[in-house]
Amino acid sequence: MLDRIRTVAQGWAGKALLALITIPFALFGIDSYLSSAGSNVAVAKVAGNNISIQEYDNALKNTRSRLQTEGKFDQAQLDGPEVKSLVLNQLINKQLLNDEIRRAKFAISDVQLATYITGMPEFQKDGNFSQELYDQTLSQNQLTPTRFEAGIRADMLTQQAQDGLTKIGFATHSRLDSAIKLSNQQRVVSVAEIKTKDFLDQVTVTPAEVKAYYEQHKSKLLVPEQVRVEFLSMSAVDFMRKVNVDDAEVKKFYDENAAKFSGNEQRRASHILIGFGVSATPAQKQQAKSRAEEILAELNKNPKAFESLAIKHSQDPGSAVKGGDLGSFARGAMVKPFEDAAFGMKVNKISGLVESEFGYHIIKVTEITGTSSDYTSLKPQIKGDLMYQKAQDEFVKQAEVFSNLVYEQSGSLQPAAKSFGGQVQQSDWLNRESGAKFFKNNQKIMALIFSDEVLKDHRNTEAVEVSSNHLVAARLIEYKPATPRSFDEVKAGIESLLKLEAAAKLAKAKGEAALQDLQAGKTVSGIEWIPEVTVDRKNAQGLTDLAMGLAFKTNAAKLPAYSGLADSKQGYLLLKVLKIDTALAGDADALSTAKSELNAALSSEYLAAYKESLRLKAKVTVNERLLLSQP
Repeated sequence: MLDRIRTVAQGWAGKALLALITIPFALFGIDSYLSSAGSNVAVAKVAGNNISIQEYDNALKNTRSRLQTEGKFDQAQLDGPEVKSLVLNQLINKQLLNDEIRRAKFAISDVQLATYITGMPEFQKDGNFSQELYDQTLSQNQLTPTRFEAGIRADMLTQQAQDGLTKIGFATHSRLDSAIKLSNQQRVVSVAEIKTKDFLDQVTVTPAEVKAYYEQHKSKLLVPEQVRVEFLSMSAVDFMRKVNVDDAEVKKFYDENAAKFSGNEQRRASHILIGFGVSATPAQKQQAKSRAEEILAELNKNPKAFESLAIKHSQDPGSAVKGGDLGSFARGAMVKPFEDAAFGMKVNKISGLVESEFGYHIIKVTEITGTSSDYTSLKPQIKGDLMYQKAQDEFVKQAEVFSNLVYEQSGSLQPAAKSFGGQVQQSDWLNRESGAKFFKNNQKIMALIFSDEVLKDHRNTEAVEVSSNHLVAARLIEYKPATPRSFDEVKAGIESLLKLEAAAKLAKAKGEAALQDLQAGKTVSGIEWIPEVTVDRKNAQGLTDLAMGLAFKTNAAKLPAYSGLADSKQGYLLLKVLKIDTALAGDADALSTAKSELNAALSSEYLAAYKESLRLKAKVTVNERLLLSQP
């Protein structure tokens, strides 16, 4: 198609949507696999359209990889429900937009498509579109022109559908100024706390009240359901005893990665340079060598004359004035002949002539700092690393076999244990929370253990990667359903709770009375205000989130202004606003940036509301059970 219409285009909108090229490259590269996978189980349905588990899995892997590369999340967060929900919602929104695009008959013409693609920087050579680069890039990503261009067209249609909404997301100058004033506003405030704990000695709770609370809430005062399980694990460490690394492999790895094993050793050295210039003739080089040999002979007679001879004869102007001193340097900082010589010398020894591209050097090492990492000292570490790498490789090869075996032989873990030389172990009683901690903070395996397949059908769980290179499968030994706790177990806790609730009511009553008097202009004794602080929305100056929220919600039409809030079981919080500064902060550029950010945020809200409206109109169902089973 491009051959037909390419001459029409020279990129106008390509730069605006450049980031979208990553989407078709990421998604269309797996289309051939997905299309050949047959009928896939749906993780969600959007107005009759399925989102397959394969599509979800690939999107989840791509998102996790990107977030991990950016360093924004640790592994526990990447495996958590928030990331899964984010990925699924993105896929649902994408399907909703695609449906809306078809319904509203959005269109991208061949000319628009060609203009965009031929303007992509990836396909430019000497300022013009290169067919060769285009074909090469698609080939490297295993894409046909038809599939790639269809992906770009789909992305442009999505952008077209959203552009109209984002453009109406703007605010007038007066509203922007008001918003920026509020955003940059500073308030001088003070807070005081009326604490619940100060009222505890005024409270009495009777045994009858404790018993009544127990009877009323008995159904919630439960010992959680518990299980005892047997489990089998397979990790990369298990293969360490089965791999071997000989000395030749260790030495080869050290030689190939010598730069990585330089340690933190540094050398301080001085030198005398006799240069022979660029493109020196043999005669010129010999003349420089003879001169250097004369100086070396002089040094051999009187090594203490190094500095004076460097000042007098060295042709390196930067170091000559300092007696030849080059300062400290690590490996890789100097030309190789000089580095090899310097790092092979002892302190205060003088080298022979060392030839480099700059001339002949006479070197004196004056100081050694840090530690070197020679082959002998590093050999055990390198051998261990290579053994673990081999063990990891073997783990990857065997992981699927292990997973298939515990699934296919679901009535016992013993076949897998026998096959892999493992040992089936048993746990103590575990509930969902303690079990997740037991299995390296992994929620998924506990969800599987408490599933019907395990509790009722007595099958093995699937093999779950509880941590990097560590698989675990489990099966039920014994189950205890949730049971009510006895009154004796909980009565002390109930009494403490009731006392706390009663004390909190007293604190709240005193706080509300004090607030009423303060707002009426009366003086209230016994209130301890903290020293005044100046806060803005980004700088809390030590105030709690609760106090900061109250500080900017307080009606400050008349100063001083007072407000208050019950602080859960902690007591009652009083806040006083004494002064407000509403002046615009920042220079013109900063204000312009702030206005752009506010308009962008407003556009984003319009777009989010649009997507939500599409979702409300469409029938969206999610297979929660299938979603829960995904790693």
